[in-house]
Amino acid sequence: MDYGYVNARVRGMKSRLLDHAALENMIFQPDIPSLIASLDKSPYREDITEAKIQYAGILCIEDALRKNFTRTFRKILGFVRDTEAERYIRIFLYRWDVQNIKTILRGKHIHVTSEEIRDCLVPAGELDEITLAELIKQPDAKAVIDMLATWDIRYFRPLTASFPEFLEKDDLAVLESALDKYYYQDALETVQKPSYNNDLIADLLRTEIDVVNIKTILRMIRDGVDYEVAAGFLIEGGNVLDAKSLRELLATRSIDKAITVLDKTPYRFLAEVPAGIIQEQKISVLEKRLEKYLVKEGVQTFRMDPLSVAAVIGYFWAKYNEITNIRIISRCKTSDLTEETLKEELVYV
Repeated sequence: MDYGYVNARVRGMKSRLLDHAALENMIFQPDIPSLIASLDKSPYREDITEAKIQYAGILCIEDALRKNFTRTFRKILGFVRDTEAERYIRIFLYRWDVQNIKTILRGKHIHVTSEEIRDCLVPAGELDEITLAELIKQPDAKAVIDMLATWDIRYFRPLTASFPEFLEKDDLAVLESALDKYYYQDALETVQKPSYNNDLIADLLRTEIDVVNIKTILRMIRDGVDYEVAAGFLIEGGNVLDAKSLRELLATRSIDKAITVLDKTPYRFLAEVPAGIIQEQKISVLEKRLEKYLVKEGVQTFRMDPLSVAAVIGYFWAKYNEITNIRIISRCKTSDLTEETLKEELVYV
């Protein structure tokens, strides 16, 4: 296929991403209305204008960001339709199907309103707004899974298989873990045949599996979860952390010891976190470091072969990072955090 054409289109879109100066300007806005006004003068103008009709304040920003992300990747799918690139883009967009199903299941489990669930969804994957709306209408988790099965939407398979365990333990993490494992296994199988593009995607997916597993292990250690129970939530197929390494991390039963074990891996940067954070078991700080690493790894693909899928995948991560940064800025504005603290939360790439 003509990756030159695709990447030229994507690089044009990349040129419209917000630079450091634009993000700095948003940081300096005194409140949410000022931030909305700033976004109204940016490439998000169309989405902000549409969101204002129904929402105000931070909900307006959240709605605009969701719609912008969805519209952006629907646009990319439009000009790569029936090409090799479409297959790779869909691998990354399918994660939003998984995330949306998780969100709906969580909402049903804790009995929040349909409106609250809908406002948290990002219909950027295979499941469009109409499909998601029908899933939201279901009365409980079982009905959601049954609807997925009726429509033969493949995510019903891991959910159906793990549902008896969910009922026994009343632990939504059982269903969420089953979805994650299914997603990564399916994605890796899609790119298992050796090629430049397949290897590139597989490497990113395996890195992400490492990050997800490290997060899981840190939480399990903090919460004192039984070793065998915790091991059941781990995902196979990581880049540098195989099954033996993961079990070694779990067996430390200590966050600081686990970080020491990671000293010989690319995740050694976790040891740079202040000792007090680790002693207080503030997992969120460690998770943010891992997320920043993952984003930077993804964005770096821009520098790879220009006649491959690299630029498209790099753009995906850059756009995801931009929207995440705007969301962080907006939420921090409602929490009266200092500009210095806010800047520490952002990822500049």
